Amino acid sequence: MDPIISSQDYYTDGATPYGGDSTATNDLNNLDFLVALSICQDYDYSSEIPDECLALIFQLLSSGDRKRCSLVCRRWLAVEGQSRHRLALNAASEVSAHLPNIFTRFESITKLTIRCDRKSVSINDDALTLISLRCRNLTRFKIRGCSEISEQGMHNLANNCESLRKFSCGSCSFGAEGMNALLNNCSSLEELSVKRLRGIKDSFAAEPIGLGTAASSLKSIVLEELYNGQCFGPLIIGSKNLKTLKILRCFGDWDRLLETISGSKNCLMEIHLERLQVSDLGLMAVSKCPDLEIFHLVKTPDCSNTGICAIAENCMLLRKLHIDGWRTNRIGDEGLTAIAKNSVNLVEFVLIGVNPSSTSLMAIASNCQKLERLALCRCETIGDPEISCIAAKCMALKKLWIKGCRVTDSGLEAFVFGCPNLVNLKVKKCRGVTSKVADRLRSKRVSLVVNLDADEIEPEVMDVSVEENRMNT
Repeated sequence: MDPIISSQDYYTDGATPYGGDSTATNDLNNLDFLVALSICQDYDYSSEIPDECLALIFQLLSSGDRKRCSLVCRRWLAVEGQSRHRLALNAASEVSAHLPNIFTRFESITKLTIRCDRKSVSINDDALTLISLRCRNLTRFKIRGCSEISEQGMHNLANNCESLRKFSCGSCSFGAEGMNALLNNCSSLEELSVKRLRGIKDSFAAEPIGLGTAASSLKSIVLEELYNGQCFGPLIIGSKNLKTLKILRCFGDWDRLLETISGSKNCLMEIHLERLQVSDLGLMAVSKCPDLEIFHLVKTPDCSNTGICAIAENCMLLRKLHIDGWRTNRIGDEGLTAIAKNSVNLVEFVLIGVNPSSTSLMAIASNCQKLERLALCRCETIGDPEISCIAAKCMALKKLWIKGCRVTDSGLEAFVFGCPNLVNLKVKKCRGVTSKVADRLRSKRVSLVVNLDADEIEPEVMDVSVEENRMNT
């Protein structure tokens, strides 16, 4: 049998040499067939698969299956390593000695994650420099818990990996100097995520994060749990193509920075503000972003109806709105009525710890006709009449999540005929709801997925990010 030397020899008129169309499933079946045949006979039929075809098959496998395949023979080990583009490494200092061998095998890595446990000593600047020299084509790099990496290591990374497009760091010890080196050298950087950067602490002596060459390409900035996140102000203001800004659990007053951002030309489409010292002044500043489509306001006790009204009245393109009022009762009917009146393009609406009246909820159900996803969590004023209103008015609704509300079986009965496009209904911790109504809904609407959790004891307050992820699934 002549050896197969290219993918054109392997694929003939859309069919594989061993029968069937050339699809991912058939390729995997043919690989199993060849391996089994090789075991039964002396000839290794899998050797007829070209390296490029073998690499394509490996890309269809899970990480565990790839590892097992790499143990079959030396050839498979080499092909699997050369075709792997994503890698996650333990960044403990003991790994440093093995890095040359690791990156000799995995020489095509473009997406790398290094993570060190809190109880371990992380790799240092020398190890990071070696990684950057061996992975010059990196486009995504994530660092977690590497406290031994300093400004010098970041300088070397920035000089050697100029093609970086996404960079994320958390619980690291370098400061503004290292961050500025990255921004000055990586001109293609599009996404920057910074969490618990310990090198930036003193609000008076902190070096500002400058624009750098990356300012023109940056599209997303995420700042999380920073003592002095305001030092990123010049970068945020100067990034004219920035579309996503997330400021989460950062210390200090953010009203002034938000006012400065809105005072300059921007194209922000998504803003998340979570557990910040921000007031209605900050929300009024956010309302001056004309392209805003997605806005999350989570546990900001100084914000009230005034700020929400400003957002609703000025951000006419708003499509997704999440509000966690933290049960402060500062956001209520006035703000929700403004949303109903102005946010006609709303497709996703999440209310947590907010107590709307039947009037404001009816206005939202009547006016927001494009609403497809709705979550009502820990809203004490939501009962059967309000749920019946949603069932009658929200014709486009596809996903509904109700948690910790005063809803009973009677209210959910409305969905037997209401919301004709509803495909997913989740009800949790509503004591008046029993399994009987779930069974009735399933029997009457076969296509409706009903997830009922009425008997579970409510734990402590769930993090809103978990709730949002569930809402989008």
